[in-house]
Amino acid sequence: MSHVFPRHCHVQLPTAVGGEGVWLIDSDGKRYLDGSGGAAVSCLGHGDAEVTGAIKAQLDRLAFAHTGFLTSEPAEALADLLIRHAPGDLDRVYFVSGGSEATEAAIKLARQYWVEKGQPQRSRLIARRQSYHGNTIGALSAGGNAWRRQQFGPLLLDVSHIAPCYEYRDRADGETAEDYGIRAAEALRTEIERLGPDTVMAFMAEPVVGATAGAVPPAPGYYRRIREICDEYGILLILDEVMCGMGRTGTLFACEQDGIAPDILCIAKGLGAGYQPVGAMLCSRAIYEAIAQGSGFFQHGHTYIGHPVATAAGLAVLRAILGRDLLAQVRDRGETLHSALQARLGQHPHVGDIRGRGLFRGIEIVEDRASKAPFDPQRKVAAALKKAAFARGLICYPMSGTIDGRTGDHILLAPPFIITEAEIGMLVDRLAGAMDEVLGVAA
Repeated sequence: MSHVFPRHCHVQLPTAVGGEGVWLIDSDGKRYLDGSGGAAVSCLGHGDAEVTGAIKAQLDRLAFAHTGFLTSEPAEALADLLIRHAPGDLDRVYFVSGGSEATEAAIKLARQYWVEKGQPQRSRLIARRQSYHGNTIGALSAGGNAWRRQQFGPLLLDVSHIAPCYEYRDRADGETAEDYGIRAAEALRTEIERLGPDTVMAFMAEPVVGATAGAVPPAPGYYRRIREICDEYGILLILDEVMCGMGRTGTLFACEQDGIAPDILCIAKGLGAGYQPVGAMLCSRAIYEAIAQGSGFFQHGHTYIGHPVATAAGLAVLRAILGRDLLAQVRDRGETLHSALQARLGQHPHVGDIRGRGLFRGIEIVEDRASKAPFDPQRKVAAALKKAAFARGLICYPMSGTIDGRTGDHILLAPPFIITEAEIGMLVDRLAGAMDEVLGVAA
């Protein structure tokens, strides 16, 4: 009997014992194509010798030094490399152990910034419905997924949530994509005015929405207008790239493709590629200087921030992404994956939308293509698809609640950047087989 507290108490999981490239291997020898990189984590695949070598070498030198007393060489080197490639005026890196910690730190930094600036009345955070920013209390408060929030409602912070930028469902007939993008962005202005402009501290969003909506990219012009509105009202823009960043969409930082830069940016998942738990919050020079020239102390911290072994892993991963020209490969293989999905599933009677950027792709499942009507949640379509794909040796990331946290289903795909064209073919074949089993064979 296991004494591990699992994610689900009534599911018996196989035991992973090995990994090679895009494949995971269980204790019975069965191989699984890691079509979602776990949860968009394993960007370099499994068993990367350079990364494991860097971790081993760091362990031989130094395993741990608390950042209340000392910094470390890998933390300094990783921060330098991140800032060298970061967009806009991002200038400082605050290391954490994962995505929830990164977004939690971002919320607290935004608040402290305004306190240090002499505007303590700015305490309101605006985020979006159908977003996911993590599972700690602050991060969950910022997230806009009704199902994830429901039972913890009495504990959550008072965060405002505006409509997402969700072109497939919300763009009106006859409306151009650009016009829709601007209209969706203007919801931020409306909410700022409703709350009172001098009470708002920040707006938080995922550039490409991941887990809760299935790789939903922004409409053209959306983020440019968001940036303009934030500047107009003097509020901070926090971008959560925990899932979509670090090359996943084809550029190192996802926001590069929208031609903007945030004031605070959160990364994790692909930064450590699964080799170590590591994340980071990046902030602008202006935010850092407000703290440095004020109290001089960010009232925050965790024991393992800036961990030498974790940052050594992150440094090796980032060097691999940049040095092996993997960003170009993500763009190329992303188009291959998208084309393969369109060819095999584009006319499937229960596929409403195939979307995403790079190797971050989502498939929205519908009961009826014409009306976009979702399946009844009681059918548990996402869970059935996950089980059927897993039985075929494919790990993918189906989720329910796509539309409003309760209805709708999607499949998220985020394979390692090293996936070959042949392996993309296997992924699509196995996924199509699972969909035929669960939804009925496509006509």
